[in-house]
Amino acid sequence: MRGRSARDHARPHAIADMAGLALVAVAVTALHHPLASGSRPLLANRRALSPISIASPPEMPNPTEQGGPLWSLLLQSQPADRSADAMVGEDAGTFALQNEKWGDATVLPATVTGDVAAGRDWLQFFVAVGAILSALAVLWIYSPTGYGDDFVAALEALCGGNSHLVTLCFGILFPVVHSGLAALRSRAEPIVGARAWRVVFASASLPLAYSWIVYYIAHIHDGIEFWNLEQVPLAHGLAWTLNFLSFFLLYPSVFNLKEVAAVEKPKVHLWETGVIRITRHPQAVGQVMWSFAHCAMVGSTFALLTNALLVGHHAFACWHGDRRLLDAHGDAFLTVQERTSVWPFAAVLDGRQTLPPDYYKEFLRAPYALIAAGTLGAYLAHPYMQAGAALVRNTGLVEGGVLG
Repeated sequence: MRGRSARDHARPHAIADMAGLALVAVAVTALHHPLASGSRPLLANRRALSPISIASPPEMPNPTEQGGPLWSLLLQSQPADRSADAMVGEDAGTFALQNEKWGDATVLPATVTGDVAAGRDWLQFFVAVGAILSALAVLWIYSPTGYGDDFVAALEALCGGNSHLVTLCFGILFPVVHSGLAALRSRAEPIVGARAWRVVFASASLPLAYSWIVYYIAHIHDGIEFWNLEQVPLAHGLAWTLNFLSFFLLYPSVFNLKEVAAVEKPKVHLWETGVIRITRHPQAVGQVMWSFAHCAMVGSTFALLTNALLVGHHAFACWHGDRRLLDAHGDAFLTVQERTSVWPFAAVLDGRQTLPPDYYKEFLRAPYALIAAGTLGAYLAHPYMQAGAALVRNTGLVEGGVLG
């Protein structure tokens, strides 16, 4: 699901991101398996790593000025005609394979070493992500060692077991924590550093996002169910199409994966091209599409309330994101704001934004190919998500955790 604000950015917010949900739910299933009870979390131990150096991928032929074949456009993004652009913002979703490096697995990310010059390549990215997900699994997801079940049990006790009140608590708590930490970013980063603040941000947001996702899946039929069209092919096809399209409306900072994992220094980017030409707050629009698609399938009071909370959070994010970008970029943001719109295509229709004739080049880029594959994979993983959520609900509370 999409639970992040359109500018509380740089990370695919787990509430909105079904691909991330698939990974989490599969992890839940694996961690609750009897064979997993004796397993240990993977630790990023620098001394235990053997020196591994992998050469950079070979250089690929550059695309022609006319665009070249599809694979060539994916391997090296080509800018669309920007003669009508203000040229104050960045080109979104660009990728060049020849600039990517695997790096050395013996060099830990700057988030671990504190060295701003430490490794910033893909092996370091996977080490950082693996460490973060392992910590999340041990400290939050796996009931015997984690505290996620204790947290949800405490919310249920507070709400008298009413799932509607529990999801309302999530819908208040998550935006306060997620958007609140994003609002503090400009004050906190000069003190602790951009990478360290990203770790703080993720450490607070990811556990809440995971718990809300699992709770939503497990209780989606709660309350009064006005309709259930899960077995109706037309409703299923409509929901699938809207859901698939919604993931092409991710905010472009999500594509900067190394910044998301704090391997590279996170930045407040001002994007000007790609999906921003259509809507300045693509993730908010995508959340509306995602919520409508899921409510079209199951119209329970619980589902309607949860999705209303998600949409409300993103409506707030439209204002909050603009304010943060104005603080970070000043007049440059005002220029982009004048040429874009919150409502999709509004700036195009009233003449403030002109789509270039080769606009397709701003979408024929590697990140969007990855989104398409990930969204299809998440759809196929739905049974595992449902099984994982049911397993969490049936397991119930295992009091305490690894720290106790």
